[in-house]
This record gives sequence, structure tokens and C-alpha cells, in this order.
Amino acid sequence: MRPTIGFLLALVLGSFALTSTQSTADNWPTPPATVAPVPPQISGPLTGGTADHTKFEALKQPFASGPEVTKACLSCHTETGQHFMKNIHWTWERRNPDTGQLLGKKHLVNNFCTNARGNEGMCAQCHAGYGWKDENFDFSDETNIDCLICHDTTGTYYKTPNSAGSPACSVMFEGKPAIDLALVAQSVDLPQRANCGACHFNGGGGDNVKHGDLSSALKSPTRELDVHMGVDGLNFACTACHVTKSHVWAGSRYEIAAKDHEGIGKPGQRRDVATCESCHGLAPHPVDSLAAFKRNDHISSVACQTCHIPEFARGGVATMTDWDWRTAGKTRNGAGYHESGYTQGNGAHRYTYKSIKGSFTYAENLVPLYRWFDGQMRYTTIDTKFDVNQPVAINDFTGSREDGDSRIWPFKVMRTWMPADVGNGTLVYNHLWGEDDDSYWGNYDMGKAIEHGMKEFGLPYSGQFGFVETLSYWPITHMVAPKEDALACESCHAEQGRLKGVEGIYLPGRDHNRWLDLIGIIAIAGTLIAILGHALIRLFSPKGAKH
Repeated sequence: MRPTIGFLLALVLGSFALTSTQSTADNWPTPPATVAPVPPQISGPLTGGTADHTKFEALKQPFASGPEVTKACLSCHTETGQHFMKNIHWTWERRNPDTGQLLGKKHLVNNFCTNARGNEGMCAQCHAGYGWKDENFDFSDETNIDCLICHDTTGTYYKTPNSAGSPACSVMFEGKPAIDLALVAQSVDLPQRANCGACHFNGGGGDNVKHGDLSSALKSPTRELDVHMGVDGLNFACTACHVTKSHVWAGSRYEIAAKDHEGIGKPGQRRDVATCESCHGLAPHPVDSLAAFKRNDHISSVACQTCHIPEFARGGVATMTDWDWRTAGKTRNGAGYHESGYTQGNGAHRYTYKSIKGSFTYAENLVPLYRWFDGQMRYTTIDTKFDVNQPVAINDFTGSREDGDSRIWPFKVMRTWMPADVGNGTLVYNHLWGEDDDSYWGNYDMGKAIEHGMKEFGLPYSGQFGFVETLSYWPITHMVAPKEDALACESCHAEQGRLKGVEGIYLPGRDHNRWLDLIGIIAIAGTLIAILGHALIRLFSPKGAKH
């Protein structure tokens, strides 16, 4: 194999890198592992409490419901209700100022459990409120806010669907132990990873199903799994990065800063944004070698996540990669069933078939897809027209090297065959959850469920449903590995390297130009000869001679 300029550059840069000191390697930006005892989770600027809630008279009473607890909370935290109602955890709605699209779980169709709208009785158990069953939910009533889902520390608080659903599904939530609401209310604290994970780890219908980098493994991870959240490292809570101001969180899938142009705020304090640069700055690698200098040079075109999250779905919890709704609806003796066909790294079994959802494929320790990304996601909404004979991007992204706001980012790709209106060429609202005869999770009649879902919201429906192949893309930004496990130069600078599908750049080691390669080889060879020559002169010169 002929040497390439990329290989020779890596050889020379590596020789310079060996001169760096061990003390530097053990410090910034990746902290060393700590030993027990495990410190409290770090929750950003609000770390540390100032009140003992067991002493509050308002909480020393039996509570019959969650809204009663919320009333007690608001009797002291008088402005919190109005603050909270402005965040997307409450509204499930956001209008993109650049595209004009109306987004959020309240409106979008996804290629997992399809649509939350019309299925709020089930889906809204992950809404930060109480009782959202249908379009009549009162978003202006502060007592509908669920304070406990984010602030419980007992581990005994849970949420069930807001309506019973069909008998076939409601059995899943029977036999739950009663919640001691007074105990939970008196035990509140700043949100921990387990609070956020109650919903975010289980998005899409199960543990790590949707995102691939958010799973139950992050409740108490090692530093090796996530250098920020590791209990033997920094032990960050989610809010350490997703900084909160007036109950509005930094960072959103609908508003991603793919390239941070500002870095750390002044004077040397992080900004209220969820970017790597807001803590680590725009030159995060200590310049103690030529290799480190080049790594900093990469920041302008390569996202930190690209090198520092070599794989996702780590820690023993698999993620879903394919979902086929075409196979849903099979029964045995008239009843639905499920099959466990995948055993993941932590030994747990995952369903590979469910009558109510179809067939699934799982995988772990996955290499991401790498593409240019400017932070802008594009969504196929309920009224978007498309060719039903071609794969449809449910959520896609934009970006290129030329726009100035893009960098090369890692993505998870999700593929799903899902129901659609093939007559009109649109997605559909599928009525899955309900106590009526039309709900699919009860009657297994897809046509009936789609007709009900479209009619409920006054949407045009041709009466012809079929299935379309869909794709969705999920930026990977969690499960950050320690720096010693980050990608090496040759991971990308190779003909079949990780960036083989990235366009718009000349990548040494991957791409070839005869004249450029020749110039590089001559320059590097000349440098090596000069170094060797100097070493020989030193070796054979008489002792004491001036050089």
C-alpha cells in the first residue's frame, strides 16, 4: 500500500504528541475518575438547597391528588406556575421562527408510536401536568402542573395514563403501589438524572428506543459511559448543562446550536446554552503539541460530539433502529401477544414483536452517521405532501461546509414502515389509545383507527391507507467518552474511515490528489531526513565539541 499524506502527517504529529507531559493528560478538559463516596449530583448554578421541606406546614397533610400538592407548592413558589407555563415541557408546542412550522409533540407525527395528538390519554403521561386527555385540557390552570415528576427524590413517584384505554392495554398499569404524596412532597429537591430520565430515557415507547444516547444506563453511569454524568467522575445532573432560568431549559431538539461562535461567557463563566463550547471554550485542547494545535483547528468544522462520542447505545441498553408497522395486528386465539427476541448487554430481554406495534430491530454500540449540520431540523408535518413510493424523511436536517454555521455531526438513523394516506400522499393521525371501539390498541383495525384520527381533527382523508418507508435523524450528544477513548486521527483520515460519506471537503488520508500527495510526502520526508541527520551529527561528534 502506498503511503498517503494523511498517514505521514499522522506519523509526524504523533511524534510531537509524545512530548506532552502526563500531568496535562490527567487534567482539563476531562477530569480523572474519583473514588467513593459518590458526591451529590451537580445541578448547575442552583446546586445546594436552602429549605427543609419536611418543616413546611403546607406539606404536612394528606393529599388526595397531585393537583392538591401543586396548590401547596404554589402557596410558597408563587411565580413558578407562570414561569413554567412558558416552557415546552408544558406547551408541547413551538413555532420555528425560520421555517414557520408548528412543531412539538402536540402536533408532529413521528416514526415511533406515530402521533401523540388524539392519544393524549396515553402519551401525556409524560407531559409535565395532570389530566390531559383530549383537546379540552386547560393549559392556563396552574394546578394542572406536575411539580413532583421533576422534583421527587424518593423514587416512589410514578405516572399512569390519563385514561383507561382498552382492556387489553389497561392491564399494564394495574397493581401499582399507592403513592404517599405527602412523603414525596416533603422530599423534593433539584431535578436529578432519574427525574429527567423518567420520560426522556423512555421516549418512543421504551428504554433508549428513540434517541440512542439517552437510556436508563445514565441513571448511575460510570465515567467510562459518560464523563460528565459518571458517578465516579463529575456526577452531573442534566441541569448542569441544560441550565434553567425561570423554569425554562437551555437546549432543545427544535433549536440546536450546531456551531457555537461565542464559547465561554465573560468573565470566564459559562453561558446559558447547552453547548460544549459554553463550558470548554472554542479552543478546548491544551496546546502542548502540534497534534493538540490541529485538534483545536478542527473545532471550526467538526462538532465535539463527533470525536468524543465514538459509539452510542452503550452501557448495555440497546436502541431501536427499525420498526415495521406492517406486521402489527397479528393475534393468537383472538388476543394480542408479544415476542422477546433480543437480549441486550445488561442481560435484559427486549420485545422484537408486539401485536399493537409490529416488529422491531435493536442494536448496541453503534457507529453514528456523520453529516454536515447547521442546527436546523426540517419536519414532515400532517399536511406535508410527499411521494408515497419514495422514502420519506419524517425529520431531516440541513447543512453544508459553505454556510458558516455547520459542522460535521453524529446522527442516529431510524427507519420505520408506518401508516399513511396513500391517496392524498400525507401522514395520518392514528387513533391508537382509547376506550372506544375505534382505537387500534384494542381492535387491531388500522383503517378504522386512521379514519377516526383524521376525522377527529377535521383533516382530509382519502380512505386509502397504506404504508410508507420513513427515516428520522437524531443528533447524538450524550454518552460522552473520556478523552482517552476519543477517536484517533486514523478513524477519519482513512479511505474507509468514518467520514467517508461526508461531502464538500478534501480529507487527507481519505481523498487523493497526486500533486498534493507528492508535495506532502517530499515535505514530510525532508523533515524526517533533517531530524535523522541532526541526530547522527550529535551522535558521532566528538564529546565537548560545539554544535
